[in-house]
Amino acid sequence: MEPRRLQAIQGWQWIKQGYALFMKAPLLWIVVLLICFIAAAGLSAVPVVGEPLASLLLPAVLVGLMVGCRALERGEELELAHLFSGFQQRTAQLITLGGIALVGQLLIFGAMMMVGGAALVGILTSGQPIEDPEIIKQAITGAGLAILLGITLFSVLLMALQFAPMLVYFNNVAPVDAMKLSLRAFLANIGPMLVYGATFMFLAILATIPMMLGWLVLMPVVFTSLYICYCDIFPVAKENQQALDGGDAFTPDQGAF
Repeated sequence: MEPRRLQAIQGWQWIKQGYALFMKAPLLWIVVLLICFIAAAGLSAVPVVGEPLASLLLPAVLVGLMVGCRALERGEELELAHLFSGFQQRTAQLITLGGIALVGQLLIFGAMMMVGGAALVGILTSGQPIEDPEIIKQAITGAGLAILLGITLFSVLLMALQFAPMLVYFNNVAPVDAMKLSLRAFLANIGPMLVYGATFMFLAILATIPMMLGWLVLMPVVFTSLYICYCDIFPVAKENQQALDGGDAFTPDQGAF
């Protein structure tokens, strides 16, 4: 299962098609994501274990959103029950993926501390807002190498995790192999990924202007477009899954901007 190499303009198409998928059930998408964010905030507020547990469960929750996308793609209804799909099948593999991501974060923070970023890492991992700008300034001063190292390593980790949950759940790929395949897919499609990311940054600015209300639309499109992106880069995986399930494909261009 090899990822496709796509043209840069495809990054914009993913957003258009993701918007079309969102418009199939806009109110339900907003409700589902509000439930996710409230649950994540509540879990993260639990002392000591809350944030690590949230990281472990994140791939399973993301899979639930992707299952919702697949249901809409087939003309079915989006349901709250889709959120629990990752806790019903391949749960161990998805939690393993979350564990690898958590360990990766800790290792990156450790590497940053070794090159002079201890104060900065302390602020990032404290979970408390820092009101004194002088403290932040002191932490950043002399931590240039740590910041550069952190950005580089976290970027690689995010690239390896972008498609990994879907590959684990939909295609039964082992967690480590899924991360390798996801990283290879991202690097093979740097052009469309840059267009995709730059467009979202511009849309994020627009979404923030009307009292943040635009995020009620933009945030669901982040997830629906991620599903479209996965299906576009791994079309063989999608076709095999449809053959097994007997589902009909949604034509993303219908209802786009």
